[in-house]
Amino acid sequence: MAPQTRNDQDERRDDRQDGGAQAPAATALLATAGIPAERIAALVPLAGGTYNTLHRVELTDGTSLVLKVPPSERAPKLAYEHELLRGEAQFYASAAAAGGVPAPRVVHARVEPDGGGDPAATPYLLMTHSPGVPWFGEQKAISGPEQDRLRYALGGLLARLHAVTGPGFGYPAQTLAPLDGRWRPAFTAMTDAVLDDAERYGAWLPAPAAVIRAALAAAAPVLDEVTVPALVHFDLWPGNILVDGPVGGRAITGLIDGERMFWGDPLADFASLSLLHTDVEEDTAFLEGYGLGGGLTRFDEGARRRIALYRCYLYLIMLVEVEPRSTSGEYLTWVREFTAPRLEAALGAALGIAAGGSGDGSPVTDR
Repeated sequence: MAPQTRNDQDERRDDRQDGGAQAPAATALLATAGIPAERIAALVPLAGGTYNTLHRVELTDGTSLVLKVPPSERAPKLAYEHELLRGEAQFYASAAAAGGVPAPRVVHARVEPDGGGDPAATPYLLMTHSPGVPWFGEQKAISGPEQDRLRYALGGLLARLHAVTGPGFGYPAQTLAPLDGRWRPAFTAMTDAVLDDAERYGAWLPAPAAVIRAALAAAAPVLDEVTVPALVHFDLWPGNILVDGPVGGRAITGLIDGERMFWGDPLADFASLSLLHTDVEEDTAFLEGYGLGGGLTRFDEGARRRIALYRCYLYLIMLVEVEPRSTSGEYLTWVREFTAPRLEAALGAALGIAAGGSGDGSPVTDR
Protein backbone atom coordinates (compact mmCIF):
# COMPACT_ATOMS: atom_id res chain seq x y z
CA MET A 1 0.00 0.00 0.00
CA ALA A 2 2.21 2.73 -1.21
CA PRO A 3 3.17 5.47 -3.55
CA GLN A 4 6.55 3.75 -3.52
CA THR A 5 5.50 1.35 -6.25
CA ARG A 6 3.83 1.33 -9.61
CA ASN A 7 0.82 -0.85 -10.13
CA ASP A 8 0.74 -4.60 -10.40
CA GLN A 9 -0.06 -4.55 -14.12
CA ASP A 10 2.66 -2.14 -15.18
CA GLU A 11 6.43 -1.82 -15.58
CA ARG A 12 7.50 -4.99 -17.34
CA ARG A 13 11.00 -6.44 -17.61
CA ASP A 14 12.51 -8.58 -20.35
CA ASP A 15 12.07 -12.20 -19.32
CA ARG A 16 15.36 -13.04 -21.01
CA GLN A 17 17.24 -10.69 -18.69
CA ASP A 18 16.17 -11.58 -15.18
CA GLY A 19 12.87 -13.43 -15.11
CA GLY A 20 13.83 -16.75 -16.62
CA ALA A 21 14.41 -18.43 -13.27
CA GLN A 22 10.75 -17.89 -12.33
CA ALA A 23 9.31 -19.11 -15.63
CA PRO A 24 9.11 -22.85 -14.77
CA ALA A 25 7.18 -22.20 -11.58
CA ALA A 26 4.82 -19.80 -13.36
CA THR A 27 4.32 -22.29 -16.18
CA ALA A 28 3.46 -25.01 -13.67
CA LEU A 29 0.85 -22.80 -12.00
CA LEU A 30 -0.68 -21.92 -15.34
CA ALA A 31 -0.99 -25.62 -16.13
CA THR A 32 -3.13 -26.07 -13.01
CA ALA A 33 -5.36 -23.28 -14.36
CA GLY A 34 -5.85 -25.24 -17.58
CA ILE A 35 -3.29 -23.37 -19.68
CA PRO A 36 -0.68 -25.80 -21.03
CA ALA A 37 2.81 -24.64 -21.98
CA GLU A 38 2.09 -24.84 -25.70
CA ARG A 39 -0.55 -22.08 -25.34
CA ILE A 40 1.94 -19.66 -23.73
CA ALA A 41 3.62 -17.31 -26.20
CA ALA A 42 5.49 -15.28 -23.58
CA LEU A 43 5.93 -14.85 -19.83
CA VAL A 44 7.02 -11.34 -18.93
CA PRO A 45 7.89 -10.58 -15.27
CA LEU A 46 6.34 -7.37 -13.99
CA ALA A 47 8.32 -5.09 -11.72
CA GLY A 48 7.22 -2.23 -9.52
CA GLY A 49 5.59 -4.08 -6.62
CA THR A 50 7.23 -5.00 -3.32
CA TYR A 51 4.93 -7.75 -2.09
CA ASN A 52 3.78 -10.15 -4.83
CA THR A 53 5.50 -11.84 -7.76
CA LEU A 54 3.79 -11.07 -11.06
CA HIS A 55 3.99 -12.15 -14.68
CA ARG A 56 2.20 -10.90 -17.73
CA VAL A 57 1.08 -13.98 -19.66
CA GLU A 58 0.76 -13.69 -23.44
CA LEU A 59 -1.17 -16.57 -25.00
CA THR A 60 -0.86 -17.77 -28.56
CA ASP A 61 -4.39 -16.57 -29.35
CA GLY A 62 -3.43 -12.98 -28.42
CA THR A 63 -5.00 -12.99 -24.96
CA SER A 64 -3.10 -11.14 -22.21
CA LEU A 65 -3.39 -12.27 -18.59
CA VAL A 66 -1.66 -11.44 -15.32
CA LEU A 67 -0.47 -14.10 -12.88
CA LYS A 68 -0.06 -12.96 -9.27
CA VAL A 69 1.70 -15.11 -6.66
CA PRO A 70 1.95 -13.91 -3.05
CA PRO A 71 4.95 -14.53 -0.81
CA SER A 72 4.96 -17.65 1.32
CA GLU A 73 2.77 -17.63 4.40
CA ARG A 74 6.03 -17.98 6.35
CA ALA A 75 7.43 -14.70 4.99
CA PRO A 76 7.31 -11.66 7.32
CA LYS A 77 4.12 -9.68 6.83
CA LEU A 78 1.45 -7.74 8.65
CA ALA A 79 -1.36 -9.71 10.25
CA TYR A 80 -3.99 -8.50 7.80
CA GLU A 81 -1.82 -9.55 4.83
CA HIS A 82 -2.41 -13.25 5.32
CA GLU A 83 -4.54 -14.63 2.47
CA LEU A 84 -4.80 -11.29 0.67
CA LEU A 85 -5.61 -13.03 -2.62
CA ARG A 86 -8.95 -14.06 -1.15
CA GLY A 87 -9.88 -10.41 -0.83
CA GLU A 88 -8.58 -9.53 -4.27
CA ALA A 89 -10.61 -12.27 -5.93
CA GLN A 90 -13.64 -11.05 -3.98
CA PHE A 91 -13.05 -7.47 -5.11
CA TYR A 92 -12.90 -8.37 -8.81
CA ALA A 93 -16.00 -10.57 -8.53
CA SER A 94 -17.81 -7.72 -6.79
CA ALA A 95 -16.66 -5.19 -9.42
CA ALA A 96 -18.05 -7.47 -12.11
CA ALA A 97 -21.34 -7.72 -10.21
CA ALA A 98 -21.50 -3.93 -9.89
CA GLY A 99 -21.54 -3.61 -13.68
CA GLY A 100 -19.77 -0.99 -15.75
CA VAL A 101 -16.65 -0.92 -13.55
CA PRO A 102 -13.39 -1.51 -15.45
CA ALA A 103 -11.36 -3.98 -13.43
CA PRO A 104 -9.60 -7.29 -14.04
CA ARG A 105 -11.75 -10.37 -14.17
CA VAL A 106 -10.67 -13.54 -12.38
CA VAL A 107 -9.77 -16.41 -14.74
CA HIS A 108 -8.63 -18.83 -12.05
CA ALA A 109 -7.80 -18.51 -8.37
CA ARG A 110 -6.33 -20.67 -5.64
CA VAL A 111 -6.51 -18.56 -2.52
CA GLU A 112 -6.00 -21.09 0.26
CA PRO A 113 -2.69 -20.74 2.18
CA ASP A 114 0.19 -22.87 0.92
CA GLY A 115 0.15 -25.13 3.99
CA GLY A 116 3.86 -24.93 4.71
CA GLY A 117 5.40 -24.26 1.34
CA ASP A 118 4.13 -27.12 -0.80
CA PRO A 119 4.72 -25.91 -4.42
CA ALA A 120 1.73 -27.95 -5.60
CA ALA A 121 -0.50 -25.89 -3.29
CA THR A 122 0.92 -22.43 -4.03
CA PRO A 123 -1.80 -19.76 -3.91
CA TYR A 124 -2.15 -17.63 -7.03
CA LEU A 125 -4.54 -15.42 -8.91
CA LEU A 126 -4.84 -15.45 -12.70
CA MET A 127 -6.73 -12.46 -14.08
CA THR A 128 -7.33 -10.56 -17.26
CA HIS A 129 -4.88 -7.80 -18.11
CA SER A 130 -6.26 -4.26 -17.90
CA PRO A 131 -5.05 -1.85 -20.60
CA GLY A 132 -3.65 1.57 -19.84
CA VAL A 133 -1.03 3.21 -17.67
CA PRO A 134 -1.17 4.39 -14.04
CA TRP A 135 -2.83 7.75 -13.51
CA PHE A 136 0.04 8.50 -11.11
CA GLY A 137 2.57 8.67 -13.94
CA GLU A 138 0.32 10.80 -16.13
CA GLN A 139 -0.68 13.46 -13.61
CA LYS A 140 1.63 16.17 -14.91
CA ALA A 141 0.39 15.61 -18.48
CA ILE A 142 -3.31 15.73 -17.60
CA SER A 143 -4.80 19.21 -17.87
CA GLY A 144 -7.25 20.75 -15.42
CA PRO A 145 -10.42 20.08 -17.45
CA GLU A 146 -9.34 16.52 -18.24
CA GLN A 147 -8.42 15.98 -14.60
CA ASP A 148 -11.87 17.13 -13.52
CA ARG A 149 -13.55 14.86 -16.08
CA LEU A 150 -11.56 11.86 -14.85
CA ARG A 151 -12.26 12.70 -11.21
CA TYR A 152 -15.98 12.92 -12.04
CA ALA A 153 -15.80 9.52 -13.76
CA LEU A 154 -13.92 8.04 -10.81
CA GLY A 155 -16.63 9.25 -8.45
CA GLY A 156 -19.28 7.47 -10.50
CA LEU A 157 -17.31 4.24 -10.61
CA LEU A 158 -16.70 4.28 -6.88
CA ALA A 159 -20.38 4.86 -6.17
CA ARG A 160 -21.15 1.69 -8.14
CA LEU A 161 -18.62 -0.28 -6.12
CA HIS A 162 -19.95 1.06 -2.83
CA ALA A 163 -23.44 -0.14 -3.74
CA VAL A 164 -22.15 -3.73 -3.45
CA THR A 165 -22.69 -5.06 0.08
CA GLY A 166 -21.13 -7.96 1.93
CA PRO A 167 -22.15 -10.55 4.52
CA GLY A 168 -20.53 -8.73 7.44
CA PHE A 169 -17.87 -6.20 8.38
CA GLY A 170 -14.16 -6.99 8.05
CA TYR A 171 -11.67 -8.73 5.77
CA PRO A 172 -13.04 -11.63 3.67
CA ALA A 173 -10.14 -13.89 4.69
CA GLN A 174 -11.19 -13.50 8.34
CA THR A 175 -7.60 -14.02 9.48
CA LEU A 176 -7.85 -11.15 11.97
CA ALA A 177 -11.37 -11.87 13.18
CA PRO A 178 -14.63 -13.36 11.91
CA LEU A 179 -16.89 -11.06 9.94
CA ASP A 180 -18.84 -8.96 12.41
CA GLY A 181 -22.38 -7.65 12.34
CA ARG A 182 -21.13 -4.29 13.66
CA TRP A 183 -18.53 -1.99 12.15
CA ARG A 184 -16.97 -0.67 15.37
CA PRO A 185 -15.61 -4.02 16.64
CA ALA A 186 -14.52 -5.01 13.13
CA PHE A 187 -12.55 -1.80 12.59
CA THR A 188 -11.14 -1.98 16.12
CA ALA A 189 -9.80 -5.46 15.33
CA MET A 190 -8.14 -4.02 12.22
CA THR A 191 -6.43 -1.13 14.01
CA ASP A 192 -5.49 -3.30 16.99
CA ALA A 193 -3.83 -5.76 14.61
CA VAL A 194 -1.63 -3.17 12.93
CA LEU A 195 -0.65 -1.71 16.32
CA ASP A 196 0.18 -5.23 17.51
CA ASP A 197 2.32 -5.57 14.38
CA ALA A 198 4.06 -2.30 15.24
CA GLU A 199 5.00 -3.65 18.66
CA ARG A 200 5.99 -7.06 17.26
CA TYR A 201 8.30 -5.60 14.62
CA GLY A 202 9.52 -2.67 16.71
CA ALA A 203 8.21 -0.19 14.13
CA TRP A 204 8.83 3.51 14.54
CA LEU A 205 5.66 5.45 15.34
CA PRO A 206 5.33 9.15 16.17
CA ALA A 207 3.81 8.17 19.53
CA PRO A 208 3.72 5.01 21.64
CA ALA A 209 1.34 2.38 20.29
CA ALA A 210 -0.59 2.48 23.56
CA VAL A 211 -1.26 6.20 23.17
CA ILE A 212 -2.48 5.77 19.61
CA ARG A 213 -4.60 2.77 20.60
CA ALA A 214 -6.28 4.79 23.36
CA ALA A 215 -6.99 7.71 21.02
CA LEU A 216 -8.56 5.39 18.44
CA ALA A 217 -10.69 3.74 21.12
CA ALA A 218 -11.89 7.13 22.35
CA ALA A 219 -12.96 8.09 18.83
CA ALA A 220 -14.49 4.72 17.95
CA PRO A 221 -18.14 5.34 19.03
CA VAL A 222 -18.69 7.37 15.86
CA LEU A 223 -18.28 4.13 13.89
CA ASP A 224 -21.64 2.93 15.18
CA GLU A 225 -23.26 5.22 12.61
CA VAL A 226 -22.29 2.67 9.91
CA THR A 227 -24.78 -0.18 9.61
CA VAL A 228 -24.29 -1.61 6.10
CA PRO A 229 -21.02 -3.40 5.11
CA ALA A 230 -20.07 -1.98 1.70
CA LEU A 231 -17.29 -2.97 -0.68
CA VAL A 232 -14.16 -0.92 0.08
CA HIS A 233 -11.03 -1.08 -2.11
CA PHE A 234 -8.82 0.86 0.36
CA ASP A 235 -5.84 1.21 -1.99
CA LEU A 236 -7.19 3.56 -4.64
CA TRP A 237 -4.20 5.85 -4.89
CA PRO A 238 -3.40 6.99 -8.46
CA GLY A 239 -0.99 4.13 -9.06
CA ASN A 240 -3.87 1.64 -8.94
CA ILE A 241 -6.10 3.57 -11.33
CA LEU A 242 -5.29 2.99 -15.00
CA VAL A 243 -6.06 5.49 -17.75
CA ASP A 244 -5.78 5.20 -21.51
CA GLY A 245 -6.58 7.22 -24.61
CA PRO A 246 -5.41 10.33 -26.45
CA VAL A 247 -4.33 13.52 -24.71
CA GLY A 248 -7.46 15.31 -23.59
CA GLY A 249 -9.59 12.23 -24.11
CA ARG A 250 -8.26 9.74 -21.59
CA ALA A 251 -10.63 7.37 -19.83
CA ILE A 252 -10.32 5.20 -16.74
CA THR A 253 -9.59 1.68 -17.97
CA GLY A 254 -8.85 -0.23 -14.78
CA LEU A 255 -9.20 -0.20 -11.00
CA ILE A 256 -6.59 -2.74 -10.02
CA ASP A 257 -4.73 -4.27 -7.07
CA GLY A 258 -7.86 -4.92 -5.03
CA GLU A 259 -6.18 -7.19 -2.49
CA ARG A 260 -6.57 -4.75 0.44
CA MET A 261 -10.36 -4.73 0.15
CA PHE A 262 -12.69 -5.20 3.07
CA TRP A 263 -16.38 -4.87 3.87
CA GLY A 264 -16.90 -1.63 5.74
CA ASP A 265 -17.80 2.04 5.60
CA PRO A 266 -17.73 3.43 2.02
CA LEU A 267 -16.02 6.55 3.37
CA ALA A 268 -12.95 4.43 4.16
CA ASP A 269 -12.00 4.70 0.48
CA PHE A 270 -11.63 8.44 0.93
CA ALA A 271 -8.35 7.83 2.79
CA SER A 272 -6.34 6.40 -0.11
CA LEU A 273 -8.16 8.54 -2.68
CA SER A 274 -6.86 11.60 -0.84
CA LEU A 275 -3.35 10.30 -0.21
CA LEU A 276 -1.61 12.32 -2.94
CA HIS A 277 -4.53 14.56 -3.88
CA THR A 278 -6.85 17.14 -2.38
CA ASP A 279 -9.12 15.59 0.24
CA VAL A 280 -11.88 14.06 -1.86
CA GLU A 281 -14.57 15.35 0.48
CA GLU A 282 -13.55 18.79 -0.90
CA ASP A 283 -13.19 17.62 -4.52
CA THR A 284 -16.15 19.09 -6.43
CA ALA A 285 -15.67 17.05 -9.60
CA PHE A 286 -15.32 13.75 -7.76
CA LEU A 287 -18.28 14.45 -5.49
CA GLU A 288 -20.52 15.35 -8.40
CA GLY A 289 -19.90 11.96 -10.01
CA TYR A 290 -20.06 10.14 -6.69
CA GLY A 291 -23.31 11.81 -5.69
CA LEU A 292 -24.94 11.13 -9.05
CA GLY A 293 -24.22 7.45 -8.43
CA GLY A 294 -25.83 7.59 -5.00
CA GLY A 295 -22.76 8.22 -2.82
CA LEU A 296 -22.70 10.48 0.25
CA THR A 297 -21.62 14.03 -0.65
CA ARG A 298 -22.64 16.04 2.42
CA PHE A 299 -20.47 15.35 5.42
CA ASP A 300 -21.55 16.03 8.96
CA GLU A 301 -19.17 15.94 11.91
CA GLY A 302 -19.59 12.19 12.35
CA ALA A 303 -18.71 11.44 8.73
CA ARG A 304 -15.62 13.65 8.85
CA ARG A 305 -14.45 12.03 12.07
CA ARG A 306 -14.88 8.59 10.52
CA ILE A 307 -12.84 9.61 7.48
CA ALA A 308 -10.13 10.78 9.89
CA LEU A 309 -10.13 7.36 11.57
CA TYR A 310 -9.63 5.65 8.22
CA ARG A 311 -6.72 7.96 7.47
CA CYS A 312 -5.19 6.94 10.79
CA TYR A 313 -5.43 3.30 9.75
CA LEU A 314 -3.84 3.98 6.36
CA TYR A 315 -0.95 5.95 7.89
CA LEU A 316 -0.36 3.24 10.48
CA ILE A 317 -0.14 0.58 7.77
CA MET A 318 2.33 2.72 5.82
CA LEU A 319 4.49 3.20 8.91
CA VAL A 320 4.47 -0.42 10.01
CA GLU A 321 4.68 -2.30 6.68
CA VAL A 322 8.20 -0.97 6.05
CA GLU A 323 9.51 -3.26 8.81
CA PRO A 324 8.64 -6.70 7.35
CA ARG A 325 9.61 -5.27 3.92
CA SER A 326 13.04 -4.27 5.33
CA THR A 327 12.62 -0.86 3.72
CA SER A 328 15.49 1.59 4.08
CA GLY A 329 16.94 4.73 2.57
CA GLU A 330 15.05 7.61 1.04
CA TYR A 331 11.69 5.91 0.90
CA LEU A 332 11.79 5.03 4.59
CA THR A 333 12.61 8.65 5.38
CA TRP A 334 9.78 9.84 3.14
CA VAL A 335 7.24 7.52 4.78
CA ARG A 336 8.04 8.79 8.23
CA GLU A 337 8.18 12.45 7.28
CA PHE A 338 4.98 12.19 5.24
CA THR A 339 2.85 10.18 7.65
CA ALA A 340 3.86 11.41 11.11
CA PRO A 341 2.25 14.88 10.93
CA ARG A 342 -0.71 13.51 9.00
CA LEU A 343 -1.31 10.78 11.56
CA GLU A 344 -1.21 13.34 14.35
CA ALA A 345 -3.67 15.59 12.51
CA ALA A 346 -5.98 12.67 11.69
CA LEU A 347 -6.04 11.49 15.32
CA GLY A 348 -7.00 14.99 16.39
CA ALA A 349 -9.71 15.20 13.73
CA ALA A 350 -11.10 11.81 14.74
CA LEU A 351 -11.39 13.03 18.31
CA GLY A 352 -12.95 16.32 17.21
CA ILE A 353 -9.89 18.24 18.40
CA ALA A 354 -8.41 21.28 16.69
CA ALA A 355 -5.22 20.46 14.81
CA GLY A 356 -2.17 20.33 17.03
CA GLY A 357 -3.85 20.02 20.41
CA SER A 358 -6.03 17.91 22.67
CA GLY A 359 -8.18 20.71 24.02
CA ASP A 360 -6.05 21.22 27.13
CA GLY A 361 -2.90 22.44 25.41
CA SER A 362 -1.24 19.03 25.17
CA PRO A 363 -0.47 17.32 21.87
CA VAL A 364 -2.50 14.35 20.68
CA THR A 365 0.72 12.48 20.03
CA ASP A 366 4.05 12.90 21.69
CA ARG A 367 6.88 12.83 19.17
